[in-house]
Amino acid sequence: MAVKRVPRGCFYEDFAEGRVFEHHWGRTLTVEDSLLFNNLTMHYNPIYFNAEYARRLGYEGMVVNPLLVFTTVLGLTVEDLSEAGGPFLGVDDLRYHRPVYAGDTVSARSEVLSRRESRSRPGWGIVEWRTRAVNQRGELVLEYRRRNLSRKREPTKSEGR
Repeated sequence: MAVKRVPRGCFYEDFAEGRVFEHHWGRTLTVEDSLLFNNLTMHYNPIYFNAEYARRLGYEGMVVNPLLVFTTVLGLTVEDLSEAGGPFLGVDDLRYHRPVYAGDTVSARSEVLSRRESRSRPGWGIVEWRTRAVNQRGELVLEYRRRNLSRKREPTKSEGR
């Protein structure tokens, strides 16, 4: 029995400047997510696991580790932006606007900022997006710019296959 490959994701040609992607999955972050992440990554700042300590510092309660929030949001964007393949080239201007607490649901939206063909890698282009994440109240949680190498759908003959 042969397995049929179903291609997913967008190609370089799909990323017109100004195009907006409303990433359809949101993610509710739980106490368990937060504690497991902190233990696995050895983040032992008490605001991430001690609600009373966090409240004494002026937070509403135990804060979800910002790195977990960022990686969750980045993961929400993959299906639309980079699932078709291509190396991750980096994140710039990552800004956290407000804490996320257990029980908050984050969702994301990305806009294509720029794209250009790769000079060193035929059949590929470099795409840059701005992603903004909000909580369930529509409050901005974080934003960043991200770049990926993105495969072209149909490379020209001079670019090769």
